[in-house]
Amino acid sequence: MALPRGSVTAQAGLLVLDKPQGRTSHDLVAAVRRLAATKKVGHAGTLDPLATGVLVLGIGQATKLLTYVVGADKTYEATIRLGASTITDDAEGEVTAAAGAENLSLAQIEAGIAQLRGEIMQVPSAVSAIKINGKRSYARVRAGETVELAARPVTIHRFEILSDIETQQLEDGVTVQDLKVLVECSSGTYIRALARDLGEALGCGGHLTQLRRTQVGPFTLADAKTLPELAQAVSEDNEAEAPQGLQTLSLDEACGRYFPTRPVGEELKDLRYGRPISRSNLSGVVAAQDDSGHTVALIEDRGKYARPVYVIDPA
Repeated sequence: MALPRGSVTAQAGLLVLDKPQGRTSHDLVAAVRRLAATKKVGHAGTLDPLATGVLVLGIGQATKLLTYVVGADKTYEATIRLGASTITDDAEGEVTAAAGAENLSLAQIEAGIAQLRGEIMQVPSAVSAIKINGKRSYARVRAGETVELAARPVTIHRFEILSDIETQQLEDGVTVQDLKVLVECSSGTYIRALARDLGEALGCGGHLTQLRRTQVGPFTLADAKTLPELAQAVSEDNEAEAPQGLQTLSLDEACGRYFPTRPVGEELKDLRYGRPISRSNLSGVVAAQDDSGHTVALIEDRGKYARPVYVIDPA
């Protein structure tokens, strides 16, 4: 699909994209750079080519917000196949074992899922972007190396079966069970690894066959646009008498939705000069706003004061 280039640079802000299957996150960043007529585009949290759904991008000044968005909790809908393991822990990799899952009961599967809820230690998939001595883990695996990654803490807030389990027999005669599941989890969780670990716990192997991210922090599929929708909007905007550029979620709206907020009143001038102000007594990073609701800076309580971590609108 030939994408139009925006005739004017997009305003700084966040863009929530519904990522299609088969495209990398980097592909989508490159596409939005063209649509937004700027090279200053980044994303908050990679999605594998297999995956679809919510991908949050920052444009212009809003790229600095991505540092915080990347750490947000995420929600996924996925399909896990029990009865076969793959080298990549998803459907794109070669099958390494196929024990089958013909005799698994719903009670056994539910018990296995229960073990993976809450705070757990998860070993990321070997075919991941984690660097080992400067080289990506997936590159080492594809080069024939054996990779062992350290377990890391993640939190699985919800892990539930969404619909009836589908049992089917593959061409090689192996019987598998496909589960459609909902997962709410902390940043850094690998859903492929959850599928693998569930299969291992049940003694049959498992891998991911489908993945859709439905939410990142407060941003959901309801906020998301597809690439064709964005391309159409830019094409129409280019024909307007006064083009406005690719439409984004403004900095004020994005900050107001993502961070707790506080008015700064008479301390506005100090904040715009990067000076500390009175404590917010709120946890984490806070959006400091003027009387009109415009976000002037992101601040965080440190000691006796709230100190700016990013002045959005300096003096």
